[in-house]
Amino acid sequence: MTINRMLQNTIQQYGAKAALSSKIDGAYQDISYTELGNRVKHFSLGLIELGIQKGDRVALLSENCPAWAIADLAILAVGGITVPIFSTLAPVQVEYIVRGSGATLVCVSSKKQLQKVDAFNANVPTNLQQVITFDSIETEISDRALSFDQVCDLGKKVEKGDEVYQTFREAVNPDDLATIIYTSGTTGDPKGVMLTHSNFMSNVRAGLEILSITHTDVFLSFLPLAHVFERMAGHYLPLTCGAAIAYAESPFTVAKNMQEIRPTVMASVPRLYEMMHEKIIRSVQEGSPIKRKIFYWSVRVGEKVSQAIQQKRKLSFSLRVKAKLADTLVFKKLQAVTGGRLRFFVAGGAPLPKSIAEFFHAAGILILEGYGLTETSPVISVNCPDQWKFGTVGPPIPGLEVKIAEDGEILSRGPHIMRGYFNKPVETAETTDADGWFHTGDIGEIDPDGFLKITDRKKNIIVLSNGKNVAPQPIENQLKQSPYINQIMLLGDERKSITSLIVPNFDAITAYAQENQLETKDIAALIETKEIQQLIRQEINQYSKDFADFERVKMFTVLDREFTQEAGEMTPTLKLKRKVVIEKYKDQIEKMYGGARG
Repeated sequence: MTINRMLQNTIQQYGAKAALSSKIDGAYQDISYTELGNRVKHFSLGLIELGIQKGDRVALLSENCPAWAIADLAILAVGGITVPIFSTLAPVQVEYIVRGSGATLVCVSSKKQLQKVDAFNANVPTNLQQVITFDSIETEISDRALSFDQVCDLGKKVEKGDEVYQTFREAVNPDDLATIIYTSGTTGDPKGVMLTHSNFMSNVRAGLEILSITHTDVFLSFLPLAHVFERMAGHYLPLTCGAAIAYAESPFTVAKNMQEIRPTVMASVPRLYEMMHEKIIRSVQEGSPIKRKIFYWSVRVGEKVSQAIQQKRKLSFSLRVKAKLADTLVFKKLQAVTGGRLRFFVAGGAPLPKSIAEFFHAAGILILEGYGLTETSPVISVNCPDQWKFGTVGPPIPGLEVKIAEDGEILSRGPHIMRGYFNKPVETAETTDADGWFHTGDIGEIDPDGFLKITDRKKNIIVLSNGKNVAPQPIENQLKQSPYINQIMLLGDERKSITSLIVPNFDAITAYAQENQLETKDIAALIETKEIQQLIRQEINQYSKDFADFERVKMFTVLDREFTQEAGEMTPTLKLKRKVVIEKYKDQIEKMYGGARG
């Protein structure tokens, strides 16, 4: 099935039901599936009038909104190929993707995004022939810009539009390209991953089966639709079964929007859950002693309930009574933060600390961690509502194969594997072998119950000068359990020992300083004090007990600011760009090693 046919099936079955919802003038307003179909038709006919043909690339540079969804579906209906671009990228990065993909048209959300396109296109000609803006923008800003409504108006005037639309839509085959998604580039220049209609739909079918998504579900979308995880799980998946999608106003309003929309399903990267956990713990610490006592008693009760559920044991009468009391006193308030009717969260894009998943499940909130890559459309495995194991990424989804290579690398084969990297046959050949197995670059293992566990990224393995291999990811996740450590990056490749760059939890550090009569006005000076240095050392030692001596952090540097996407240190999906960080902090790193290697 193509995405085009999927959408038509859903419109026929759920036409009057809400499909998309966004906030306009302070209130969420719905677009029905019938209206969605009409807007997709008119926009696609407008694209045809502008000369877009099957196989043409059209870039989307926009935040999440109904226009993004409509434009994507309209591009696919024409037989075009959507090239999504993160709205946070700089003009030079936008240029790289537009030029590399050969896009002839780009849709932008706003004046700010339009200026990024004009910044490079005025001086360096590309294949770009037209720009479409979702917002109404003054025409003098760009003489090449048409508004979204103008393009729809062009489509409405096409003679025999229904026939033309149907002809283009049905000329698309399942094996035709649907998108070229440029990877975030944590280890080098981004590569354009080519995914077909059938790639996406194979993932969607498996997702519907194992997650039991139906037309009654409501999704809150806030991860960038430019990311393959949200594109499949928060866009095509709900559209396939007639579920509703509401768009968060911004990443900073997610908490408020959750209470307004009251979603039943929501996908996110782990950082959201970590921040939620940090906020909860900080609030508890600021409360009275009795409130803290009640909270931690409730958590202990919740942990016992969670363990019983995982082991499929019946709760004793005493535990049932305690669980009901803990729910009344604490957990209902936490569940209310999500809107009160959440069935589960889905976590992907980065590792979810096991402790975070266990904490939320103790509070009655289930987080299902999954695993995949852009190149695999994206899901390879995921925990399910009736079958999960914290600390793993679940069993492989139906319809594909997974195996572990001799060196521990995870390999996968099936209908979810990409067509290849756009215009990069050598790189494509390096990732997929002659038998069709895609080499993920991740190290993992499959337990006796069939659950996949990721141990580290193959490229991130630290090889010490004595030949010892250290997987940084599990160590970093363990150390981040400290309430005083917010972000951490382990170092040590070709060195004699492990060191780390640490971003502290500044709120927790400040509170500790106030309790110990330390000056808190200057954060940079505070983190250099012997008291804070000793505190961080104690935390490292406490959370490193289960690691071998060569895996433990011997030296560390505490930084006075967070790693951020704006500073180029993180990808749009909040993964650390290790090479960038190492280059930026090379002086501090060399100081830890005394300037000597090996």
